[in-house]
Amino acid sequence: MHEREDDDEEAWLQLRPVEPLPSQCCGSGCSPCVFDLYHRDLARWEAARASKDRHLLSEEEESLSCFSELKPETFLAFRISTVDKLTKDTYRVRFALPGNSRLGLRPGQHLILRYTQAEGGPELCSPTLSSASQCYQTGLMSRYVESWKAGETAFWRGPFGDFIYKPNQHGELLMLAAGTGLAPMVSVLQSITDNEEDETFVTLVSCFKTFEDIYLKTLLQEQACFWNIRTFFVLSQEKSPEQLPWSYREKTRFGRLGQGLIGELVDSCRRRPFALVCGSAEFTKDMARYLLCAGLTEDSYFLF
Repeated sequence: MHEREDDDEEAWLQLRPVEPLPSQCCGSGCSPCVFDLYHRDLARWEAARASKDRHLLSEEEESLSCFSELKPETFLAFRISTVDKLTKDTYRVRFALPGNSRLGLRPGQHLILRYTQAEGGPELCSPTLSSASQCYQTGLMSRYVESWKAGETAFWRGPFGDFIYKPNQHGELLMLAAGTGLAPMVSVLQSITDNEEDETFVTLVSCFKTFEDIYLKTLLQEQACFWNIRTFFVLSQEKSPEQLPWSYREKTRFGRLGQGLIGELVDSCRRRPFALVCGSAEFTKDMARYLLCAGLTEDSYFLF
């Protein structure tokens, strides 16, 4: 009798939600936060355990596939339709909308991805700005994304984000992106070029280590053909323009995006710019400082 009770107690403990690590909070002010969801799930687990009714836990899993549109507080299941490797560590993943659902995601917003490890491991959550994801060998979430195959399912909740693009709200957008920070810029950029009535100028600056690291090359070249779009590249580990295709030589700088070049870009803008910045924490901090030095005020830029 005691052995059966011990086994039952062990089974309940395995079902107990795992408290997130501080590093699993994206820090972007998402509401509800990953910690809010943990406390919600913990309360559900405690209620189910007190009543010895595991069906109370299964109701959450059943609800994951029943919602008709994205909601910040609930994960929704999306089927992976295609996975394309764009560079050695960057993937583009396309998802199919379930049933009659509506995405409800506007340019500039992002979603939260959930990953629960096998064998009772912790649940990880990560902010993802687009379907382009950069993978690192040491990252648990990166290894999870890298393992995705068409036909599998991923769980998302959202949308989140304080920046929501509105047509013609700004005279010109100065977009400063590093690595996969390009992804949210592309969604805003496409919304502009897809709208004939949107006359916003755009100067897009994309920072990568090498030319081979640039993803969505064809799309960026097509966008640069529009009358109101300019694209530039900054490559930190390339040294000579002779190694680049002719179409990239005049619009590529080498080294790092510094204060001098930011000043030139701001001065070259055709209208007073509003800047968008997305990249690593260090990149974002540096760009904010450079923009202030170039004469922009704190209400003239947004940091993703």
